[in-house]
Order: sequence, then structure tokens, then C-alpha cells
Amino acid sequence: MSDDTHRFEAVYRATYDQITAYAGRRCDSPQDAADVVAETFVIVWRKIDELPPGAEARLWVYGVARNVLADHRRGALRRQARHRDLDAEMADLYGDPADHSVERSAIAQAFRTLSDDDRELLALVAWEGLDREEIATMLGLSRNAVRIRLHRARRRFSRALDEADVRRALTGTVAPVGRTL
Repeated sequence: MSDDTHRFEAVYRATYDQITAYAGRRCDSPQDAADVVAETFVIVWRKIDELPPGAEARLWVYGVARNVLADHRRGALRRQARHRDLDAEMADLYGDPADHSVERSAIAQAFRTLSDDDRELLALVAWEGLDREEIATMLGLSRNAVRIRLHRARRRFSRALDEADVRRALTGTVAPVGRTL
């Protein structure tokens, strides 16, 4: 084994529990904490040449974890803002101005019940304005695979809207999901 591997293993063994506890106390979920810890040690490995010797190594790893946690929080805030914006846009697409807040809430809730992949596909079409070919290129999929996945996502969203009684509450103002998105 190389010296770098030995240095990494030593700092990993010495700090893993501390960094895990640090992240656990600062994250909203155990999954988020695990992501922060994993990313921290990926960065430590990539920057092993910058690892200071001795007791300073532990503090340096804490600094890396702090930066990763800050990035994680910024990412979470960006995702929350995108979800709020997309929820509002979806409500605008399907909302009835007479009772806009009720529909917005119901549509947002129905949208949140979808998987991340379904939400992402629908958002790429509705929010980003991408067509199937652009999405296929972006995701590294065939155009046909995107067409099938998008069809299924629209169908699941339509079912979620039906289950939330959004279509009845809007008294027919909603266009078929497959045609709008």
C-alpha cells in the first residue's frame, strides 16, 4: 500500500465516528448525514496531499466536513426553492383563479407524491421547456426511453391529481396532463 493510502486509512479510522456525529447533529436526516460524511471522506481522499500531519489532520477533516455541510445546506435550499417555484407554476397551469390557494396546495401535494425521477422529467418539460430529444441528450437516454418515461410520469401525475380530487375541484378547467406537459 502507498503512503497516501496509509495516511487516509489512519485519518479515516481516527475521525470517522467524530465526523459522523458532527454531521448527524447538523443534518435533518440520517441519510443527509451519511451523504455529508461520504462526501467529506471523498474530498479527504482527493486532497490527501493537503492533509496536515499529526493532530491538525483531525481539525482539517472537520473543516472539510464543515464546507461539505455548507454546500449540502445550500443545495437543499436551492432544491426547496425550485420545488416551491415549480409547485407555484404547476398551480398556475392547473389553478382556478376563484380558489387558487386550495388548488395550489392540492397540486403541490400531488406533485410531491411523485418520485424524484418523475418530478424531474415533468419539471424539465414544464419548467425548463425542454423537448424529448433535449432531455434524452441531457440524461444520456434514447429519445424513445424518454418518451416512455415521460408518458408514465404524466400518467402517475394524472392519477395523483385524481386521487387528490383536483380535477373535480377545478370543475373541468384542467387540460389532460399528457397534453399540457
